[in-house]
Amino acid sequence: MSVTSIALLRWQFDLTWALFEYHLERLEADDFLWEPAPHCWSVRRSAEGTWTPDWADTEPDPIPVPTIGWLTWHVGWWWTVTMDHLRGRSPRERADVAWPGAGEPTVSWLRGLRTEWVALLDSLTGADLDSVATFPWQNETDHTVTHTVGWVNSELMKNVAEIGQLRLMRAAQTI
Repeated sequence: MSVTSIALLRWQFDLTWALFEYHLERLEADDFLWEPAPHCWSVRRSAEGTWTPDWADTEPDPIPVPTIGWLTWHVGWWWTVTMDHLRGRSPRERADVAWPGAGEPTVSWLRGLRTEWVALLDSLTGADLDSVATFPWQNETDHTVTHTVGWVNSELMKNVAEIGQLRLMRAAQTI
């Protein structure tokens, strides 16, 4: 793995995060649970007061439109599990990754995950980057940690675009 490749991946991540910050700074608490369509996935209060994401083990057809709350939980979930894998820890179960709630709690959580991710990236050696990574690819051995870093960038970029679009749609409806 060349230094140039990891520098490019880090630049791509930083660019994506800067675009995310644009939206994070403008999100209002009510944006997180706004349901843009009748058929959507969100996070909902459980009887115990915790937030539970809508989920199906097989993707429904049609796919539900996610809320910003669901998307931010989803980012936190896959990012947490990815870091668990890269650190050699047992990955947390989906139900063990709790959404902190609308507004600042979630924004702070995501910024904290970013800080953890950057520290993890900065700790990786060339040998680490070239090592086999089976997450998020189950039972495959032709992907490296570099592929995982690239996947994180791509997944984050996709989720940032979705969050941004939902924020803009909601804002346009309140004008």
